[in-house]
Amino acid sequence: MTPNDHRPHRPRPVSRRAVLAAGVVAATAGLVLTGSGVAIAQPAPIRVAVASGFAPAARQIARRFTAQTGQPVTFEVAASGKLYAQIVGGSGVHVFLSADAERPARAEAAGLTAPDSRFTYALGRLVLWSPDPALIDGTGAILNRPDALPSLAIANPVTSRHGAAAVEVLETLGLYGRLRPVTVTAADSLAVLDILTDGDAAAGFVPQSLVAKSDAGSRWLVPGDLHAPIRHQAVLMASGMRNAAARAFLSFLREPPAREIMAEYGYEPPTLPLR
Repeated sequence: MTPNDHRPHRPRPVSRRAVLAAGVVAATAGLVLTGSGVAIAQPAPIRVAVASGFAPAARQIARRFTAQTGQPVTFEVAASGKLYAQIVGGSGVHVFLSADAERPARAEAAGLTAPDSRFTYALGRLVLWSPDPALIDGTGAILNRPDALPSLAIANPVTSRHGAAAVEVLETLGLYGRLRPVTVTAADSLAVLDILTDGDAAAGFVPQSLVAKSDAGSRWLVPGDLHAPIRHQAVLMASGMRNAAARAFLSFLREPPAREIMAEYGYEPPTLPLR
C-alpha cells in the first residue's frame, strides 16, 4: 500500500529519479531559442557538487538565483563522500555543497579550495520515515519492535553523513546490534527514499529535507541529541576561484531568499562557529 492510496492529493516525497530528471533540464539551460529558432549561448553554468539530501533545496535555490542573475547552475548529486572522491579525482566542480563538515575541511587541507571560503550554510535533521502511514509514531517506538520492522534502510555510513547519523542514533539507543541484520544500505539518501517508495524496505532514515514537503507516510523526527550535529558546509573550489558567478552563488546561499527555501525543507540556520 502506498501513500497515494490514502492521500492521492498529497505530494509524494522527492525521489532520486525526480532529482536526476531535473538535472537533465538544468543541463540544457545553456541554450535558448530566439523567435527565429536560432540558438544563442548563455553564460557557462556554475558546476555544483551537492549532497543528495540537499539537492531538492539546492535546485530550488538555483532557480531563484538564475531568475535574478540569468546565470545557469548545474548539479552533480551524490553522497558527500563520493563527491569528495570525485573532487580529489579532478571533477572540476566550482562549488561543493556537502552534508558534512569533514569533507570540505579535508578538501581545504589538501589545497583544493579557495582560501577562507568554507562555511556552514545549514544544520540538517534526520527522520525515520515509512510510506506506511500507520507504521511509525512520534516517538520512534517501532525501532524497539523487531517483529514489526522486517527491514530498515540507511544510506552508506562511510560516504553519507545521514547514514553515519543513522548508525549513531541506533548505537545511542542500544539497538544497532539488534537491527543490523535487517538493515539495508543504499548509496545515498535519495537511494534510501527510492527503496522505501518502491516497497523494498519497511522504514528508513532519511534527511528531513526529502520528506518535508509531503505529509505522506509516517515519520519520527529524530531528536538532535541522539547523534552528532549534521553540519552542512559549503566551499569554493580552486577551480572556481576566478569564477565570479560561483562566488555570487555561494554568497546567495547566505541571503534571505535562500534561507527561506532551506527553512521550507526543514533546515535550521547555522550557529557559530560557521567553520
